[in-house]
Amino acid sequence: MLKIRNLDAGYGKLRVLKNISLHVDGGEIVTMIGANGAGKTTLLHTIIGLLNPTKGEISFQGQSCVRTAVGRIVASGCALVPEGRQVFAPMSVEENLLLGGYVLQRKEGRAAVQAELEHQYDLFPILRERSRQLAGTLSGGEQQMLAMGRALMSRPRLVMMDEPSTGLAPLIVRDIFQIIRRLRQEGNTVLLIEQNAKAALGIADRGYVLEVGKVILQGPAADLLANADVQRAYLGREKIA
Repeated sequence: MLKIRNLDAGYGKLRVLKNISLHVDGGEIVTMIGANGAGKTTLLHTIIGLLNPTKGEISFQGQSCVRTAVGRIVASGCALVPEGRQVFAPMSVEENLLLGGYVLQRKEGRAAVQAELEHQYDLFPILRERSRQLAGTLSGGEQQMLAMGRALMSRPRLVMMDEPSTGLAPLIVRDIFQIIRRLRQEGNTVLLIEQNAKAALGIADRGYVLEVGKVILQGPAADLLANADVQRAYLGREKIA
């Protein structure tokens, strides 16, 4: 579904991504783990079109999306749940969700948007309860669910998530990861960027380890969980009980 080959990207003269190659197949959950500053967010921004690469190829569903407008990439079936939620605070929960359905409305009409809105309320029941509440008054976990629901309103085939567990209580983190599992069960493909390496590898099929802009390790998630170097660097202990 998503193929990246020999990708370089950065900001001005700062080269952040260095010869990145990876792939995500349909129906997978693939995670990218790494420390702050490793280039994880830069990678997602480059895939979605917010940042142009300086070298390399990105193809989504067999079509190149290098130097393609963000709107066209979203319309092709790729959506991003950004780091820090970035909900529209002065707008209601439902208004935020309906904004996420803009692409769907253009393609399939208002009835499709209403059907998808109901689907998101089924997936996130708390959002139905808070539908008229201003997004800026939600808790952190509720805002994260809203950001996810807004992205899903476009009915994407690939959902990219940037640090969905940041700043959330452990019980909320558990709920978020259960929802990610359900997304895959419903036919979505997920590329997950996450500092909570143990949780991410626990639900992923495969993973990549990014360090200073380079992929230094990749493989099945279970293998990465068992890797002593990954445990020392990202899991905080030598062995997992």
